[in-house]
Amino acid sequence: MTAAQLSIMFFLQLAAIIAACRLVGLAAQRWLNQPQVVGEMIAGVLLGPSVLGLLAPQIEAALFPEESKKVLYVGAQLGVGLYMFIVGLTFDKDEFRSSARSAAAVAFGSMAAPFAVAALMVPWLMGIDGLFTPRVGEAQAALFLGAAIAITAFPMLARIIHERGIAHTKLGTLSLSSGAIGDAGAWIVVALVLASLGEGASLAWRAVGGGLAFAVVMVWIAPPLLARLGAIHARQGEIGGGLLGTVLVLFLLSAFFMDAAGIHAVFGGFLLGTAMPRGRFAEELRAKLEPFTTVFLLPMFFTFSGLNTQLQVVDNLALAGAALAILAASILAKGGACYLAARLSGHDHATAMGIGALMNARGLMELIIINIGLQRGIIEPGLFAILVVMAIVTTLMASPLFEAVYGRRAREEGRM
Repeated sequence: MTAAQLSIMFFLQLAAIIAACRLVGLAAQRWLNQPQVVGEMIAGVLLGPSVLGLLAPQIEAALFPEESKKVLYVGAQLGVGLYMFIVGLTFDKDEFRSSARSAAAVAFGSMAAPFAVAALMVPWLMGIDGLFTPRVGEAQAALFLGAAIAITAFPMLARIIHERGIAHTKLGTLSLSSGAIGDAGAWIVVALVLASLGEGASLAWRAVGGGLAFAVVMVWIAPPLLARLGAIHARQGEIGGGLLGTVLVLFLLSAFFMDAAGIHAVFGGFLLGTAMPRGRFAEELRAKLEPFTTVFLLPMFFTFSGLNTQLQVVDNLALAGAALAILAASILAKGGACYLAARLSGHDHATAMGIGALMNARGLMELIIINIGLQRGIIEPGLFAILVVMAIVTTLMASPLFEAVYGRRAREEGRM
């Protein structure tokens, strides 16, 4: 495909992607009582080989030729990274400082239990064809599966919290903080697994050292420097082209650094957003960026992941049994551990249940990790498909479960 042909196809793809995401998102809101973002995730799967490719393979192949996926991938990373920057702009740092101990406890619980469960399950799973590749040992398999179970749908969690109107509440801040800490840990574990499989020890050191260094800069060094942007905005009375351009360059550099370090661009965007000045500057910046990001850019992220998902490979009883076991273990280990950690941190039953329900969603952060596992020869298509099912189910159940255990009662009591 020539560059001109890719350009022509890109416009058609985006039209199909945005239309599908808006329509399925609207249907999810109206008939399933799910957030728009969950409908967009489903739309991505519908456009891929699991549905469109199965029902109309020629249309799917013509609409999403293999050469065009690299272009979609870049757009997907830009969309999810910029969205997490916007989430960072709304992050309540004061609330986080007051609940940092609780966030660390919940994050630790959300990782410890999944890794323990993975270690117990891996000896059995290693005996089933289609799950792990022969080059992977039990320790490596347990670490990778533990990371896949422990991961939280950080971008999706942020959007659910935003759509539910709890971004500034203690529960919302604690869930986001715990998700960020836990996901960073999971990415470091994945980097260690890749290093053990010949990717090089430098990969693990780069992930750990780069991630910690960037976090230190954004938490303690960057805020006073970035405060000058707020002062410029106060003098000018608006965010003009020069100021907006500066912010976008900082975002792109942050995303680059975290991607290059081996973590992920979303953490660069999120941490930069938390370091930005608050007040009218953050509010106007969000108003400028959010509509275009959520409606135009972010759907590419969902669709690209959907294009790599093939659910039909789970086609025998052994794989179906493994799928049910992994799903049950994932829900009990992650949700239960988050609930228990929140209770031990002093939160009431309803709040702890709400945290457990939200943190149990895996979403597309899961898909990012398992795509890496498939591409790097850690897992086979069978386990990939099983973990996709787990990601979809746990994400679909997050919002209604949250409403049942916390949201409905909290609204009646005026806490939301």
